[in-house]
Amino acid sequence: MSKQIGKRFVGKVAIVTASTQGIGFGIAERLGLEGASVVISSRKQSNVDEAVEKLKAKGIDVFGLVCHVSNAQQRKSLVDKTVQKYGKIDVVVSNAAANPSVDPILETKEPVLDKLWDINVKTAILLLKDASPHLSKGSSVIFISSVSAYTPHSSMAMYAVTKTALLGLTKALASEMAPDTRVNCVAPGFVPTHFADFITSNNEVRKIIEDNTLLKRLGTTEDMAAATAFLASDDASYITGETLVVAGGMPSRL
Repeated sequence: MSKQIGKRFVGKVAIVTASTQGIGFGIAERLGLEGASVVISSRKQSNVDEAVEKLKAKGIDVFGLVCHVSNAQQRKSLVDKTVQKYGKIDVVVSNAAANPSVDPILETKEPVLDKLWDINVKTAILLLKDASPHLSKGSSVIFISSVSAYTPHSSMAMYAVTKTALLGLTKALASEMAPDTRVNCVAPGFVPTHFADFITSNNEVRKIIEDNTLLKRLGTTEDMAAATAFLASDDASYITGETLVVAGGMPSRL
């Protein structure tokens, strides 16, 4: 990262789910470079080990754990081991998501509907259920939604609807967790990561997306990490219940 970054998270402990690559990794890296002790996780031990090495090489205090967010035991372990090691939790970034289907909503099979709700919405709630007793005063929760939450595209409509649910969850939990914990949301535009490969690796589709953004480019993981770090930091201490769209000017709302 060439930009000069601050040290807003010295002494803070942050959990980031699905954080061994893509946007999650970018967020963990940014928080770590700003001084946080970061706890990263994903489903595979090999991915966790690789990401831990990369972050350690940048001088970041990092702790990696395997956590499939739909596994209750692994979720609880993620929280318990973080608290055992660091004694508290200051930031939770809920980034895990699945998009197993491109079928129209009314043609989506029930197990696929269940998986979408389970991974994208329900586990975000259950993780916070485990984490909330350990959140420090002045803590911060960030959900990672999507600009598609505002205008669900046909190829990812049901995924987008689960992301719309996170906008409502942000509002509801901001009220429930106030005043000690702030709850906000980042809605990324299109970022070329492994997760969005099917969209961004096709040059024609990529060009259409770029042309639809006012800034004429796709987003980067650093763009999303910077926005997340802002909302999680004390610079945003008077912001809660809000969603920050980081999509290069793609249409979202008035």
